[in-house]
Amino acid sequence: MSSGSIRRREFIKGAMLTGAGLQLAEAGAQGQPASSPPSGPMLTPPPDQKIPRRKLGKTGVDTPILIMGCCQTLDAAYDKRLHRAYAIGVDHLDTAQMYAEGQSHKTLAPFIKQVGDRKKLFIGSKVFQKGEEGTPEAFKTNIDLCLKDLETDYMDAFYMHIVQHPRLLDPEFVKMGEELKKAGKIRFFGFSCHHGDSIPTLMNKAAAVGGFDVIMFRYSFRECGDLELNKAIDACHKAGIGLIAIKTLASVPDDQEQVKQFQSKNFTLIQAKLKAVWADERIAGIASQMGNVQHVMENAAAAISPTQLSMEEFMQLHRFAGQSAHQHCKGCSGVCESCVEGPLRIADTLRYLMYAECYEQRDMARALYAELSEEERRFDLADLSAAQNACPQGIDIAARLAHAHSILSA
Repeated sequence: MSSGSIRRREFIKGAMLTGAGLQLAEAGAQGQPASSPPSGPMLTPPPDQKIPRRKLGKTGVDTPILIMGCCQTLDAAYDKRLHRAYAIGVDHLDTAQMYAEGQSHKTLAPFIKQVGDRKKLFIGSKVFQKGEEGTPEAFKTNIDLCLKDLETDYMDAFYMHIVQHPRLLDPEFVKMGEELKKAGKIRFFGFSCHHGDSIPTLMNKAAAVGGFDVIMFRYSFRECGDLELNKAIDACHKAGIGLIAIKTLASVPDDQEQVKQFQSKNFTLIQAKLKAVWADERIAGIASQMGNVQHVMENAAAAISPTQLSMEEFMQLHRFAGQSAHQHCKGCSGVCESCVEGPLRIADTLRYLMYAECYEQRDMARALYAELSEEERRFDLADLSAAQNACPQGIDIAARLAHAHSILSA
């Protein structure tokens, strides 16, 4: 049996457990391992070893399984994270027009020059158009601005960012992608999706209509047992669409307490979260935001390690998923927001709160929150009881929205 088949088998076992995450949490609460920090994980990759690579769908590109997420402030003069990651094989960069309050592209441009050969880098970027209002013309205009800020003639991959509505996958947008390819402005076309309830619908439509080369989608140890999502992943994989996972750490405010409890001789909790997704061979890579060189080394060590997660480590992740579900919004906005009158943006607000609480990106979170209209964030005037009852995670929506307002509107 091939090593790939073994990885697939172990992944499926772990995925089956995720569906019972809440039961595992209840059953495992009394049997939780004693609290003590992990002692054995490798935090630095072996010398002279590079990040493994996988095929990115039918693009003909081999991507490192670890991709540098650039939704952070970069040092335009010389960014140590970018250079250290590049030295160990992370030559795939994921950025977006809105990242780092619109400065990500400009701070990446010097790094591209420092590498010295544009063809040695795979650069993917994204443009956001609000709701159903996106048009091919608006995307094209913004792509030109992105290329100008990146100081490059082309993107390797262009994504329509945070797509939630299937309309953005209609023929006029597929045609736009083809036109951009013919113009030499992009090599590959796709979209990113964050909202949990819409992801399977979007992925299934993309696989059916064709014209999409790559998709970035929310996928973590919390979602690996989702039946509808797995069917959609299968459809895209069969269609040859390159799949990149985002939001793989699925962090919650008390992650540090879980770090103390996670027991493994091989991996830290962060490494285990990444390994759980890499165990799914349908996933070409994970876009990971690495805030410092230490994070780069920790992520890289996990990527390079041939050791797979044990079933006990999978079980710990699933216990964690169940125990922390009430703190983790899965972005299924169609569930909660359909229960309230008006345009209240519950899922987006909780996502911005996660940026502030878990990723130390309070400035970006505040900027995004400020872009919401008054009606989209007036939670105090809404009856949230039905939304709270409908939430599959059991989140105290009223309390979390109040907390978000207190720290994001300051």
